[in-house]
Amino acid sequence: MKLAPVIPVLVINDVAHAVPIAQALVAGGLPALEVTLRTPCALDVIRAMKQVPGAVVGAGTVLNPRDLDAALEAGAEFIVSPGLTADLGKAAIAAGVPFLPGTANASDIMLGLDLGLTRFKFFPAEASGGIKALSAIAAPFGMAKFCPTGGITPETAPNWLTLDAVLCVGGSWMIPKGAPDVARIEAAARQAAGLRG
Repeated sequence: MKLAPVIPVLVINDVAHAVPIAQALVAGGLPALEVTLRTPCALDVIRAMKQVPGAVVGAGTVLNPRDLDAALEAGAEFIVSPGLTADLGKAAIAAGVPFLPGTANASDIMLGLDLGLTRFKFFPAEASGGIKALSAIAAPFGMAKFCPTGGITPETAPNWLTLDAVLCVGGSWMIPKGAPDVARIEAAARQAAGLRG
């Protein structure tokens, strides 16, 4: 969460796009890459991106311990989930892997704290009430830090990054759909890497 102000959230449908996208993002200053398990080739994308020097590749959309095991076997270095269950939380902790579970309310955060977690994804950030909602929800939990994801844009990211409880944001705006335009991706990554609250 402290490698860069933005973690790219990646939905990649073609393994051939994995390495050029990862190279462009790392060159632009965004080393932490979240590959969502939303496509049939996602695990192969993780394996491919792991070969890119400087890339720290994690798996997103991890829904259960089976997904966790598959992601770790593919080489994922961190795990992101849209929510939090006790089973997934315990499995991630037992695996010793950095884990960013999704939270949208105080009960989610309290479940995570009960499991010994202090780092969370706030998801879906904009649909869950945006900055005002996270500010209110985070207030009683000074030990908790967040990565808001879902609806974040380059225009709104700096506002999120001003919050003490926010260490970084997640976003997909750096990677347009289709074949990768490496120069465009690197330029967007460089801009995102320079964002500060």
